[in-house]
Amino acid sequence: MTSSEHAPLSGMNLVIAAVILSLANFMVVLDTTIANVAMPTISGSIGVSTSQGTWIITSYAVAEAITIPLTGWLVRQVGEVRLFMICVIAFVFFSVCCGLAWSLESLIAFRVLQGLAGGPLIPLSSTLMLAVFPKSKANIALSLWGMVTVVAPIFGPILGGLISDNWHWGWVFHINVAFGICVIFGAMKVLRGRDGQTQRSRIDAVGLALLVVFVTSFQLMIDKGRELDWFSSPTIIVCAIVAAVSLIYLVIWELTDPNPMLDLSVFRSRNWLVSSITLSLMFGIFFGNIVLTPLWLQQQMGYTATWAGFATAPMGILAVLTAPIVGRLLPKVDPRWMVTYGMGVLAASFFMRAHLTSQADFMSVALAMLLLGAGIPACIITLTSLGVSDLPPERVANGAGLQNFLRVLSMALGSSLTQTYWEHMSKANRSELVSIIGPDAGNEIASAAVRAGMSPSSSTSFFSRLVDSQAVMLATNDFYALATVLMILSIGAIWLVKRPKGPLQKVTGH
Repeated sequence: MTSSEHAPLSGMNLVIAAVILSLANFMVVLDTTIANVAMPTISGSIGVSTSQGTWIITSYAVAEAITIPLTGWLVRQVGEVRLFMICVIAFVFFSVCCGLAWSLESLIAFRVLQGLAGGPLIPLSSTLMLAVFPKSKANIALSLWGMVTVVAPIFGPILGGLISDNWHWGWVFHINVAFGICVIFGAMKVLRGRDGQTQRSRIDAVGLALLVVFVTSFQLMIDKGRELDWFSSPTIIVCAIVAAVSLIYLVIWELTDPNPMLDLSVFRSRNWLVSSITLSLMFGIFFGNIVLTPLWLQQQMGYTATWAGFATAPMGILAVLTAPIVGRLLPKVDPRWMVTYGMGVLAASFFMRAHLTSQADFMSVALAMLLLGAGIPACIITLTSLGVSDLPPERVANGAGLQNFLRVLSMALGSSLTQTYWEHMSKANRSELVSIIGPDAGNEIASAAVRAGMSPSSSTSFFSRLVDSQAVMLATNDFYALATVLMILSIGAIWLVKRPKGPLQKVTGH
């Protein structure tokens, strides 16, 4: 008997299970963004440059991405609940170690171990959520999981900013202790004894090695590409070649190995393939937005880290309110229409952002982010459900693990490409603005400065900063215009999915 074949929980036990599984997912996803804001503070505290400090983020992302697709194999070795408990305890322990780190090297080492422990918790939280809920309420389970996945990255910058501004940076990691204790004791109460029979199998050492090489080289290429000017750097070229070659060999090996570590057969499912690609694209753009908004607000609009987080936070309001509604509608409405609605809302929000100016106030930014929250749950919950809708029960865990793996990679890719595009368009827009300034502009600026009581030299630097500000604003508009177009195109892609036979909670049940 597998854990999913145990009787579903009910009453207070179901409530406790829903809370602790949501918290487990929350603290792992939270750690992908909370350190981003605190990274300059951490770097200064341990005496390293900001560019060196980015390894704090990269090391966690690499380790997490490695263990997510291994979840299915690990579950077969030790069981879902047992693996869940091991990962939670290890994640909390290494979070404490991160907060007590004494050097960059020690912090990176602990972040790697923290990421290795946290990776399996993302797919495990969703599969266990489906296992403990009655089949008739499976969409409520997915709604809770999807809501937490959306809200956690939003809270990251807020909590990171507050902690960095007011307390020691170690609390960025120590905050996981409170979450972890709740999860551990709750799981001991309601999940104990729900493991099924385990099936010992040899470890696919070659496949694991190829996966580690691919993820590490790919993540290094993405994280360091912007800093090293991408393919003009030999380091980035080498990383790209190693990533491509290792990925090709990984696919060949896993398809021919009798006991593969990764079950690539899920790629034969059209629903899984289209849903996973669409989800990855959507999440990449969404995460790019999460990264870009605080950067723009802090660097160009004069916001503090805390207030930049508050401007982003309204996205969580409608995300929380609409997630249960999406869960209730999912069995009754064609899921492709649900995704169409979600993508349409995202496109509308990005379209609003594409028309902001450098005089935009707090409410203008907050309203666009508020609207964004109304579309995210419909996309994440529905696409996650569709992805496993036509997979046989024994492949659901593998499908969920690989889908989450692609989502994590798309977050890293979306973050890096968004910043690269933003910086490139800022320079291009500045060159274009400068080129249309007339030859007599200098004299006119100097004359206006004298009349305003400024010196000609200070007026020139002031005008240069003004041009820079407008160039960055135009680059921000360009990104959101492109995001709008991509969201509209994604609407067409989702209609390639076959409509599941019957309500989604039946096919995602066990």
